[in-house]
Amino acid sequence: MSRPTDPRHPEETPPPSPDDDLDYRHRTGRLHFAARQRGLDATALGQLVLYLPGTVMSLLMLLLVSAGLDALLGVPFWVLPAVWLLSGALLFHRSVEDFLARYLLRLQRPLPDEQARLTPIWREVTARAGVDGRTYELWVEDSDELNAYAAAGHIVGVTRFALDNLTSAQLAAVLAHELGHHTGGHVWSALLGQWYALPGRLIWRMIRYLLKLAVTWADYYSWLATALLIFVTGMLALSTLEMLYGLPLVLLVTPYLIAAVARRAELRADQHAAVLGFAPELATVLQAMHEAERTARLAAKAAAGAEDPASGFLSRLLATHPDYPTRLHRLRPYL
Repeated sequence: MSRPTDPRHPEETPPPSPDDDLDYRHRTGRLHFAARQRGLDATALGQLVLYLPGTVMSLLMLLLVSAGLDALLGVPFWVLPAVWLLSGALLFHRSVEDFLARYLLRLQRPLPDEQARLTPIWREVTARAGVDGRTYELWVEDSDELNAYAAAGHIVGVTRFALDNLTSAQLAAVLAHELGHHTGGHVWSALLGQWYALPGRLIWRMIRYLLKLAVTWADYYSWLATALLIFVTGMLALSTLEMLYGLPLVLLVTPYLIAAVARRAELRADQHAAVLGFAPELATVLQAMHEAERTARLAAKAAAGAEDPASGFLSRLLATHPDYPTRLHRLRPYL
């Protein structure tokens, strides 16, 4: 389908400066939008599946709490789980997204000069993708790092460093990558999964904290009390595993699987930018980020006099982004 230029966005974008290196193929004329603005690719579906055990654990925990509230205060058994299940829709309300952007991600609305630079670039990126760019909101992070974000349902953020130091074509490549996260469903599926797994995580952390306090208290009095407490805790853990068919054990593995899927999502977002014609520019940005990361790692290693703990095997398994050589290798067919 096609749509004329929005009167709120007239051919208001100023003409590019002589040194602007972006090929504005869709600077004027009608924009043709795809019938499907978003999708659910394999990585997004995988995220939803992997977050399912955590969601089930959260539901079970909330059912136990609801049973206690029903017995003590007479609160209907279904109220707490129902409110929790319905709360996921609120995450994509514009006011909630605005709150997340401002106070959780520390983003700011673009200043007039920043908006003037971002608008034509974003229009070109979304036009090539066949996406209505007005669906999303552009934000800026006051940071000295080269980075960008796709968050919630409609947030696209970029650092001020990227605005000041990237060419228009390179900035377009970065924005196209973040748009790929949105159109592929990576962002909303991860947000929903993390939100619905949150009650289980909080309760699990509380249980760990109470157990740590109990062990410390028992150890203070006698070793026999400590041994008894460990025995009772072990029996409760075994009975819980039996009742839940080993579901808690699955939760020990899921963080590594979720990280692996997240790395795959990054490669798909890179591919999205490459298909739109931004592969060379994206490769240049990734190469610069690789050099900056390597310099920072060497400086940290020299200062600490030891190996960087983030380079350990388990740390690499929990990384949500592939290493830069891998990303650059995957871009080769598009260069």
